[in-house]
Amino acid sequence: MPITSSTPAPDRLAHVVATLRAWQDEAVPLQLHPGDLGWFWRFGTDAVAAAVRTWSRDDELVAIGFLDGPDALRLTLTPGAWRSDEVARQVVADVVDPRRGVLPEGAVVVESPNASRVHELLGERGWPAGESWTPLRRDLRAPVPEPDLHVEEVSAETCADFTAVHRSAWGNERFTDEVWRTMAAGVPSAEARCLLGRDASGVPVAGVTVWSAGPGRPGLLEPMGVHAEHRGRGYGRAICLAAASTLRALGASSAQVCTPTSLTSAVATYRSAGYEPGPVRLDRTRPT
Repeated sequence: MPITSSTPAPDRLAHVVATLRAWQDEAVPLQLHPGDLGWFWRFGTDAVAAAVRTWSRDDELVAIGFLDGPDALRLTLTPGAWRSDEVARQVVADVVDPRRGVLPEGAVVVESPNASRVHELLGERGWPAGESWTPLRRDLRAPVPEPDLHVEEVSAETCADFTAVHRSAWGNERFTDEVWRTMAAGVPSAEARCLLGRDASGVPVAGVTVWSAGPGRPGLLEPMGVHAEHRGRGYGRAICLAAASTLRALGASSAQVCTPTSLTSAVATYRSAGYEPGPVRLDRTRPT
């Protein structure tokens, strides 16, 4: 059967998310996660649908891509297709040709898993390596140490302090309470938790959102941030421990996160909380 690409209708997103959950596996490198779509859901269901690209064969999904911005495609594949030359050739043919509606003309990047045939074939097509990313993972078989921080789960009624921390941490004034509620109404949020950390005086200092893919599968941190006025006091480490503990309670096999390798302070924070770095992942960029 031929492999065809499409952009799903909003009412098909639940199926896409469920498929992504099923594809998560400790045996493979970090890949596109339901939490990546969940975090993007702050822009609304229609925006998520417009940003997703799927490849199917005989009505079965074999690859899922996500436009994390207009010029950046993040994608992964069904476990049996990671080394499939047939699937890779179709995906790459669609990705490199702007006329096929996956990526626009001009400078673009593609993130695909290490060891996948798609990643290799893009290189063979002349797409050079781009930005370096460091994936980090904390195994959750053993209990996680208690963080030296008061941590609470955020709800729609108590999200104001969480969004304020995020705006400060990321310099993003657009992350309002209403945006948080839009994200929380998304399909992936049913398996997510937003955590807010307070210091000994009750001041909100750090926040993180964790996304479960179900018991026995890797969970994701996306995003994590410390209030700009409270950095350098160990709150990043503490909230990352809380994130790992929460994912463990949800049944996750590990807590994973990925950050630009150039952000050495972020890598150091995750490592201080027991997250071990894996082999770096390199984007592929369209040749100029």
